[in-house]
Amino acid sequence: MEGGSQAGPNSGRDHGSLSRLRSSSLEIREKGSEILREQLDAAKKELKLKDKECERLSQVRNQLEQELEELTASLFEEAHKMVREANVKQAAAEKQLKEAQGKIDVLQAEVTALKTLVLTSTPSSPNRQLHPQLQSPGTRGAYKHVGGHIRNKSASGAFASSSGKPEPSSVSIQSVAKEDREMDSVLYAEFLMWKEHLSLDRSSAFLSRIYREDIGPCLSFTRSELSQLVQSAVENNSLTIEPVAMSALPMVKASAIECGGPNDFRAAIETKCALSGVPRLCRHRIKLGDKGSYYYISPSSRARITAVCNFFTYIRYIQQGLVRHDTEQMFWEVMRLRREMTVAKLGFYTDQG
Repeated sequence: MEGGSQAGPNSGRDHGSLSRLRSSSLEIREKGSEILREQLDAAKKELKLKDKECERLSQVRNQLEQELEELTASLFEEAHKMVREANVKQAAAEKQLKEAQGKIDVLQAEVTALKTLVLTSTPSSPNRQLHPQLQSPGTRGAYKHVGGHIRNKSASGAFASSSGKPEPSSVSIQSVAKEDREMDSVLYAEFLMWKEHLSLDRSSAFLSRIYREDIGPCLSFTRSELSQLVQSAVENNSLTIEPVAMSALPMVKASAIECGGPNDFRAAIETKCALSGVPRLCRHRIKLGDKGSYYYISPSSRARITAVCNFFTYIRYIQQGLVRHDTEQMFWEVMRLRREMTVAKLGFYTDQG
C-alpha cells in the first residue's frame, strides 16, 4: 500500500509536467508559425515590389530600344537624303560648269570674231579710224586693193611718210585711239570689299552704287511697271531676248503680241516699243521667265537691257570663280561694263540688224 501510494503522486506530477511541455510546445509552434507567416508575407511583398520594378525596367528597356531603332532609321534616312542632295548638287554644279564652259567658248569665239571685224574692214563699210589712208590722201599709195579687202602693204607706211615723219592725220588718230585711265580709290576699295564677300545682294556699297548710278537709270523706261519686271527678270537671270525673224513680207503696223510665221517668230514689225512706248522698228522681243507674253522692244531698249545683262553675267562669273584675271583686271572690266550701261542709257547703240 505504501508503494502504491508513492506511485500515485509521482505519476500525477509526471502527467502535469507532460501537459505543460505539450502546451509550451504548442505555443512555440504557434509563435514559430506566426513568425514564418510574417516572414512569408514580407517576402511576398518584396517579390511584388521587385516584380513591379522588373516590369518598369522592362518597359524602359523596350522604350529605349524603340527610340534607338527610330533614331537609327532617322539617321539612315538623313544620310540617304544628304547623299541624294549631294548627288543633285553635284549634277547641278557639273551642268552649270558645262554651261559656263560653253558660254566661255561662245564669248571667246565672239571676241575673236569682233577682233577680226575690227582688224579687217570691207570696201562697203571701212573702218576709218583703223585705216588712216581713207582720211589722208598722201598715204593711200602705201595700200593696195587685194581680193575685195584693203590690206596693209607695209607696216611702217601707214604711219610714216617718205621723209620718216608721221602724217598729221595718223598722229591725231593715234591720240584718239589711245585711252588713258586712272583708278578711283573709292570705287576700287568698294570693289575689294565686295570681292571678299561675293554676293549679289545690293546692300553692299559696291552694288548699291552701281544700282543707283547705272542699273537703275539704264533700266528706267517710260513704262515703269514693265521696267521693274524687266529688272527683276535680269536679276533672276530669267529674261530671254529673241530676234524677230526677217521675212519677205512688207512691213505692217501692228500692236498685237500674238506670234505667227515659222518657228514661232514674226517678221520685223513697226510697232510701239513695249518699254519706251515710242513707235520703232522692233527687231527683238523679250520674255520674262518661262511663261508669259512676248514684248517687242526697240534697238535702243535692247542695247540698254543687254548692257545690264552683260554686267550681271560678268559678276556672276566672278562669284562662281570662273574669271581667272587678277583683281585689277576684274575691276577695269567692271568699269568698262558700267561705261557700256551709261552709253546705252544716253541712247548710243550699235545697230545689229
